[in-house]
Amino acid sequence: MNNDYTEISPSDPSVDAYTTPLIAVKAEIGYQHKKRRYVRKDGNCNVLFRNVPEEWLMYVTDIFTTLVEIRWRVMFLIFTLSYTLSWLFFGILYWVIALANGDMKDPTNAPCMYEVRDFTAAFLFSLETQTTIGYGFRGMSENCMVAIIVVTVQDVISCFIDTFVIGIAVAEMASTRKLTPTVGFSNCAVINLRNGRLCLSWRIGDFRQHHMVEGTARAQIFRPTMHATGRVDVNYKDLEIKQSDILLAIPTTIFHIIEPGSPLYSMSLEDLRKDDFELVVSFTYTDDSTGILHQTRTSYTPDEIHWGHLFQDMLNVNLKYYKVDYSMFHHTAKVLVPEVSAEEYDQIKLRRSPRHSPRHSPRHSPCPKRPSINCKSPMVTVELVNGTTEPEVHAATVSTIAAVCEDQGHLCLPRNPILM
Repeated sequence: MNNDYTEISPSDPSVDAYTTPLIAVKAEIGYQHKKRRYVRKDGNCNVLFRNVPEEWLMYVTDIFTTLVEIRWRVMFLIFTLSYTLSWLFFGILYWVIALANGDMKDPTNAPCMYEVRDFTAAFLFSLETQTTIGYGFRGMSENCMVAIIVVTVQDVISCFIDTFVIGIAVAEMASTRKLTPTVGFSNCAVINLRNGRLCLSWRIGDFRQHHMVEGTARAQIFRPTMHATGRVDVNYKDLEIKQSDILLAIPTTIFHIIEPGSPLYSMSLEDLRKDDFELVVSFTYTDDSTGILHQTRTSYTPDEIHWGHLFQDMLNVNLKYYKVDYSMFHHTAKVLVPEVSAEEYDQIKLRRSPRHSPRHSPRHSPCPKRPSINCKSPMVTVELVNGTTEPEVHAATVSTIAAVCEDQGHLCLPRNPILM
């Protein structure tokens, strides 16, 4: 238990009389999980293409990208077949040359290839030539110009195959899909108060040591619309991020201020649970080790956006280091946050602003009249819970919530139900 936070008693009327449990809100709304995701949690798009014109032609013409995107086992199979089939093809050519020169019938004849008297020897000669093994007793003679030309062509083709294989393997290992486990996002997004404004935030971090990246964060609201005729429209709306350019040396929390012009400005907690949209977030960055441009992404559905939660602190600064505790990367805590939309919350603050103006008569105390609400910001006790299915509890340090809860008691979320 963190001693920096003050515990609220379960019998405190300032909490019970003016708050609504989050679990009860979920039970009343009865929202359902979204069945189909546009972007999966691993960043891959949940899209299936049908009837693409000249689909196979595009895969063949852009063979490099096709091989980079396929699975490793398929790539290994293709590369194995490319070597094996090339050895077999040139082995057949050497066997035909030896057969036409009479090397199979007359051992005393001047051969085109030394010690190539049957098909097995021709295949082994092709393998040794392409892999530059050179055992010493099979070799090329100067008697057949055709055989010399075939050996030259095989050497050139073997160089192309080796270059292609190495390039594909390096591109496959450096692809974004393989770096997703090292640069990733938090399991959930949260909505809380920051400097008196409702904000949507999520975390991004680099899980490798001695690995620093610099990039740009971006977020979009993806919302499909189904018409009565069966036609589906897809709408994209960008979310403005105040500090989108990030030097990702330590885990960073990305903030979107829910203000006029934001797609979430008129959305309350109840609207969020009933809505059907998807928050798609991405981070495009340059790897400091390789200098290659990558992009990692994920998505959050409404049930993965926790209203009234705050990410736990995971950074500790001492005299020598900035210490990062990644065990807290996905942990959140509940805080007191209005359940109303940002638009209604701004209106409430505007209606109350004359009351707390410094020009007001000194006879009127700035503190609320009710004894259940004190002048201090409401605070609650931290309870860490392993996992993210039901995030933890943190302290609410927003000075404006007490005034809002005084007149609009049903607008705020409570402390952790575990403590009740």
